[in-house]
Amino acid sequence: MPFIRRTTAWLAAAAASAGLTCAPALSQGLVRDAEIEEVMRAWSDPMIEAAGLNVNSVDMYLIGDMEFNAFVTRGQKIFLHTGLIVQAHNPNEIKGVIAHEIGHIEGAHLVRMQQAERSAMATMAAAIGVGIIAALAGAGDAGAAIIASSPQFATLDFMTYTRAQEAAADQAAVRFLTATGQSGRGLVSTFERLAYQERLSFQRRWQYMRSHPLSSDRVRALQRNVEASPYADVEDSPEDIETLERIQAKIIGFMVPPAQTFERYPESDTSIPARYARAVAFYKQGLMSRAEEVVLTLIADEPDNPYFHELHGQMLFESGHIERSLEPYRRSLELAPGQPLLQIGLATALIAQGGQDEVNEAVRLLSQALVSEPNNPFGWFQKSLAHTELGQIAHAELATAERYFAVGDSMHAHLFARRAHDRLERGTEAWVRSAELLYATEPSAREIREWNRREHQRPNFGRGGQRP
Repeated sequence: MPFIRRTTAWLAAAAASAGLTCAPALSQGLVRDAEIEEVMRAWSDPMIEAAGLNVNSVDMYLIGDMEFNAFVTRGQKIFLHTGLIVQAHNPNEIKGVIAHEIGHIEGAHLVRMQQAERSAMATMAAAIGVGIIAALAGAGDAGAAIIASSPQFATLDFMTYTRAQEAAADQAAVRFLTATGQSGRGLVSTFERLAYQERLSFQRRWQYMRSHPLSSDRVRALQRNVEASPYADVEDSPEDIETLERIQAKIIGFMVPPAQTFERYPESDTSIPARYARAVAFYKQGLMSRAEEVVLTLIADEPDNPYFHELHGQMLFESGHIERSLEPYRRSLELAPGQPLLQIGLATALIAQGGQDEVNEAVRLLSQALVSEPNNPFGWFQKSLAHTELGQIAHAELATAERYFAVGDSMHAHLFARRAHDRLERGTEAWVRSAELLYATEPSAREIREWNRREHQRPNFGRGGQRP
């Protein structure tokens, strides 16, 4: 389904594991959109290969936040804020930022960060030791001051390391861009804009307390290598520029208040990106007839664009026209066969429509999609609904176990896997999978005690204070 925004607990956990100050807050969520993800993969995969990495091992995620930001976490995961896409002046700027993040993965910076953390702790311990010695020698005030400053010494040590990481990732980005026949000027222009914003920042006066080098310093360090590249003058293709304008309009349509969307894309602008944004804005306002009128003009101009049909289907489905939504959803999947998010979108509409044939078709589509997207909790949720509708309770419980497993809730995954395992026919593929989940989520005694404690702390909702 297009532009689905969901808050996920594992996103915050993954960001925390990065150890970066730019990690997202819990209130932020992932954005799933087949069109935008396809574009980002098309731009990033050649550079991932140039870095000697397996494209299937590097995951990319979109965060619904309009801040210009990107970061990596352990497990070779790249996170891009939607604000990065919207604020980019050209595709080359986005490619430069992605190349920089790939540089962190290739350099195993997050793995090595653990060594830097240990080094910082050693620095702090040494400072405390010096403070104690000074105090024992009779310089009590000086010793206390040194001990109180020990965390700052550790921070300085750690920040020195992270600044070196950032510089190394910058240079790696130039290598990947050059290896794929692209200019690095987009990376330079990005840092030039950031440098302008830093000029009045207090952090400029405290350079050694920064996790990243000053952008002005990064520009100077990058410029020579970028200009030395034989591809320095290569410009973005007209197709890439048009693609960026479209996905920028789509993001703005979904994430910006309609009034601002109409201001940026007035009716006088009849370009495809402008109509794309206005169609979404009309839909968000509840003006379904206006929204459908605009999206049908897009389909008339590009009848083979699967994402225009997908948007039409979403509008109809979410407006309660479930039966009418099936045709555009089917057409989108015909034009992009095997696209898992489109399969999940059609399956969701089929389940809502009801009927045994429709729900059986939904199960087939979801089974195919979840091979490609095994960690898609929404897909597993829809599959559990479909099996419940068909009276296949054991399979519904197995799908629920998969959903909990996908979001990292091992305890509930184990409970539902146990229920499914006890009901499924022994030796079947589903039974074997339930056994795998049971083994993968086997809780420790400590985890069981902690889970029981949390369960008993939940408020009572039954009569007389008894749990229902």
